[in-house]
Amino acid sequence: MKQITKAVIPAAGFGTRLLPLTKAQPKELLPVVDKPAIQYIVEEMVASGIRTIIIVTTGDKSAIEDHFDINPHLEEYLERNGKIELLAMIRRISQMADFIFIRQKGPYGNGTPVLNARVAIGDEPFAVIWGDDIVEGAKPRLKQLIEVYYRYESPVLTAYPVDDEGTKKYGIIEGEEIEPGVFRVRDIVEKPGPEKTSSRIASIGGYILTPDIFQALEKTPLGKNNELWLVDAIFNLAKRRPVYACMIKGVHYDIGSRIGWLKTNIELGLKNKEISVELRNYLKEIVNKI
Repeated sequence: MKQITKAVIPAAGFGTRLLPLTKAQPKELLPVVDKPAIQYIVEEMVASGIRTIIIVTTGDKSAIEDHFDINPHLEEYLERNGKIELLAMIRRISQMADFIFIRQKGPYGNGTPVLNARVAIGDEPFAVIWGDDIVEGAKPRLKQLIEVYYRYESPVLTAYPVDDEGTKKYGIIEGEEIEPGVFRVRDIVEKPGPEKTSSRIASIGGYILTPDIFQALEKTPLGKNNELWLVDAIFNLAKRRPVYACMIKGVHYDIGSRIGWLKTNIELGLKNKEISVELRNYLKEIVNKI
């Protein structure tokens, strides 16, 4: 069985839900407490055994590449001024993995960056996680997906429980539970609403995909808004081979919206040892003023 050592981060979107904040700032670099969102994703991948990370961007997102590159001038400054801990932290960012950067080419849509990564993936299974989709848990989400892949050797989606309102926000997985927390996917219904599905299992960011997804993407017609959608290709693939979903254990943070980004900063800030006490006291002051 081929091991999963490569992962793709699609990071070519416009971030329209966060405009004007994302007009010149890639949404993947928006700060979450003390580091950019995409660094959380990279750290999750590395903790799950990923050694090569392919980040698909556009020409106006070179700052993402800069963040994961070395910065000799900054390193020299930190070393000269005795800021050893900061120096080690900065160097660790560029040393976490082997990074490959690809510029997106083709129709707009979240399936295109995956197809663009084909040259770097080759004939191997691989992971995909969006650059702004954070999950915090005792075991990394990606590691949970990889473990299910090794049992079934088929594509694995991230499943996450939602309420009625969640059925309006996410694609909903319909299928059969074949072992505790693992489902064989029958269908993925895009934002059906609570009246049109009995399932309350959402498909959120995070996939283990097999290389036949590339052929599926090539044959998938453009869908909603004339875009190439990864979920459409996965659904087409599921007609020919099993596709599974793993109900992950952890807390999902969606920073793709203003309120989601604010909530994520507050919740993860409360978990940060350096600022948690001061932040908690400040929030109490705010509540007392309301």
